[in-house]
Amino acid sequence: MGTEEELMERTPERVLVIVPTYNERENLPLITRRLREALPDVHLLVADDNSPDGTGRIADELAERDDHVHVLHRPRKQGLGAAYIAGFQWGLREGYDVIVEMDADGSHQPEELHKLLDAVAGGADLAIGSRWVPGGKVVNWPAHRELLSRGANTYVRVMLGIPVRDATAGFRAYRAATLEKIGLDAVESQGYCFQVDLTLRTVRHGLRVAEVPITFVERTIGASKMSFDVILEAYWRVAAWGITGLPDRLRRRG
Repeated sequence: MGTEEELMERTPERVLVIVPTYNERENLPLITRRLREALPDVHLLVADDNSPDGTGRIADELAERDDHVHVLHRPRKQGLGAAYIAGFQWGLREGYDVIVEMDADGSHQPEELHKLLDAVAGGADLAIGSRWVPGGKVVNWPAHRELLSRGANTYVRVMLGIPVRDATAGFRAYRAATLEKIGLDAVESQGYCFQVDLTLRTVRHGLRVAEVPITFVERTIGASKMSFDVILEAYWRVAAWGITGLPDRLRRRG
């Protein structure tokens, strides 16, 4: 894999990390500092959904002090998928080569970002920071959360026929060309099934997906955005995608 210095040398010149926020005023300065220390050359875009706790104002203050930090103010909370789509479109307009998804709560460790960027530099069109490949792990997760995640990813593999162990993972790096090819304008999914949606689109376009092991750390500040509605949306959308894609899978096997 090479030393960290070698990995950083192979990092594409224009990398944008998108961090969507809603009520993350305590976490945002911490994750910003960690990212800037880990990989000083990358840029950060905070996509804030008009957080009532003032996260957007804090993001503006960070951007005023650092020209590698940018802020995208959105009018209201519209879901994870919509925030990322807006961030992707911003990053594509600004000419970034690689665009990264990363949570604000510290569950995705910026110190591991070089693994994803190295995978992209090595030829991956999408690099996923995976909890469920050898070497990946979770820290401080209750047993029911791990069971839910493992079960959801098994369900995705069975229903969609894609060989990805952690399709719901939210720490990932896309080539800009990948996002342009998969058709962002047609994406309607929100919540965590948004990650499955974009993974499926990448696979169906014949693009290369690489999974690299990461350590996922449960947040220590603030509350998770996971809800029953988010889980329900993921299950019914995956079922619908699986049914509509079944004839093509059967033809390929035949």
